[in-house]
Amino acid sequence: MYDLGAGSKKVNSLYRKVADITKYSTSSKKFALLYQFFCLQTPAKTVLELGTCMGITSRYLSLATKGKVYTFEGSENIQNVAIPKHGYTNIDFILGDINKELPLLLEKIQVVDFALIDATHTYEDTIHYFELLLEKVTSTSIIAIGDIYWSKEMNRAWQEIKSHQAVKLSLDFYECGIVFFECPIEKTNYLLAI
Repeated sequence: MYDLGAGSKKVNSLYRKVADITKYSTSSKKFALLYQFFCLQTPAKTVLELGTCMGITSRYLSLATKGKVYTFEGSENIQNVAIPKHGYTNIDFILGDINKELPLLLEKIQVVDFALIDATHTYEDTIHYFELLLEKVTSTSIIAIGDIYWSKEMNRAWQEIKSHQAVKLSLDFYECGIVFFECPIEKTNYLLAI
């Protein structure tokens, strides 16, 4: 299966088996539940997932969403596997380059309540996605960034995001980072283990 995403450090090829993508590139149940939990802490009317992969996290987010989950995937083959055959009618699957498709969606929506950035895993794209999302966040929004220690450039992106003036609180779970835009205390960064 052709994969346009960040791929895997264990299977370094543009063409990978569904089983390998699922094993090495999807979030574990623990982190899918973590994303679902933080999604529930927002109004959860407009939820974005940048990087559908096999659609497992999409399903978890869908159960927490009171409106729509918009999930972006660059590979048609992967998206065809990810789309559930039954149920999950509140998920809109968007196929294409996130750099082109995300601005188009953002023009149509008012607010991003929750977003998960878990796509191309480059410094440039991660920062670009974050900056685009910033235009639509409110004080009740939460953004999660996956794989913040996946590479030096992903860690650099995380360091920059958590230091951004709009971010009031950041939680570092090593596997992912979570940022908030409102916090009753002075700006704080926490490193947590789960």
